[in-house]
Amino acid sequence: MPDTQTPEARVVRAALELAAERPWGEVALVDIAARSRITLSDLRRHFGSKAAIVAAFARTIDDELLKEARPHTDGASPRDRVFEVVMARFDRLQPHRAALRSIHGAGLAEPVLMRAVLESQAWMLNAAGVATDGLGGGVRVAGLASVYASVFATWLDDDDPGLARTMAALDRRLRRGERTLGSLEEVAGVVKRLGALFVPWGSGGPASRADTAASSDHPAAGPAAPAPGP
Repeated sequence: MPDTQTPEARVVRAALELAAERPWGEVALVDIAARSRITLSDLRRHFGSKAAIVAAFARTIDDELLKEARPHTDGASPRDRVFEVVMARFDRLQPHRAALRSIHGAGLAEPVLMRAVLESQAWMLNAAGVATDGLGGGVRVAGLASVYASVFATWLDDDDPGLARTMAALDRRLRRGERTLGSLEEVAGVVKRLGALFVPWGSGGPASRADTAASSDHPAAGPAAPAPGP
């Protein structure tokens, strides 16, 4: 965990402690405030809900991963790079598994948390050197979110110190997702080219028309990224 002297970090830590002690549904914001040694009014200045606290924890894990991200020059495939990044995330989550099992059991599906989860998938892909911009990038993020959600549930119950079940599930889902993603990215490319037909030519003149035609004749090609999931 980061600097626990800040009010936000103390709240996140208190929430995780309480979640590990009892079901997340039985933890109230006033309990988290008391454990953080701040008033509920002070807590409200930083977080509007329990889901927002969990989202902040997810961003903390993102930060830890991204601090270690480096350009990839080893020739590994996108799928292998994503595998390594996702497993690195699980390694960082390991000390908080009891708390996350409690939170996961509550079935949270609030927008603030879902947004944080999708952002985490995007940043994990970027840490693996996989682009997330454009229509194809959106497909990759959604794909990894699906994979991560499935493998996260496996990780919660994986008591093997080496996380063998988690690794096997992640490898299997990424391979399957890679095949699916290839088809989805072809569809995304078609949609992108169709969208170009509706771009007003007048705003860009002849040069824009030439660029549009060129992109239609030579659609961008690249390796299909694997698929993704706090």
